[in-house]
Amino acid sequence: MSSKTDEILESLKSLSLLEASELVKQIEEAFGVSAAASAGVVMAAPGATGGDSEGAAEEKTEFDVVLESFEPSAKIKVLKEVRNATGLGLGDAKAMVEAAPKTIKEGASKEDAEALKKSIEDAGGKVTLK
Repeated sequence: MSSKTDEILESLKSLSLLEASELVKQIEEAFGVSAAASAGVVMAAPGATGGDSEGAAEEKTEFDVVLESFEPSAKIKVLKEVRNATGLGLGDAKAMVEAAPKTIKEGASKEDAEALKKSIEDAGGKVTLK
């Protein structure tokens, strides 16, 4: 480390909690950054726009398939589709279906998620992709 960064580090060690909190706020305002508890200080690129994040939202590649509800008369058909999709035993699949709304599959590709959604909806269930 350089002597300048060593000096800054020593100064930071002497700050009270209140002073450290004020420093974080000032750094966020001065540099346009966000101090997240789990990620530390995250720097934003100068002049960055939300264009990239919007593109990422459109190009989502993994989906969670959530059984929202089902027609009572179609419970057995929906149960069979859930068993086929998850590989669960009868008792576990039944508990999952009866606990709707419930995530049936996580991290499925777009094609798999849409195919599973169609099969469960054809059987009488209501499914959303998240």
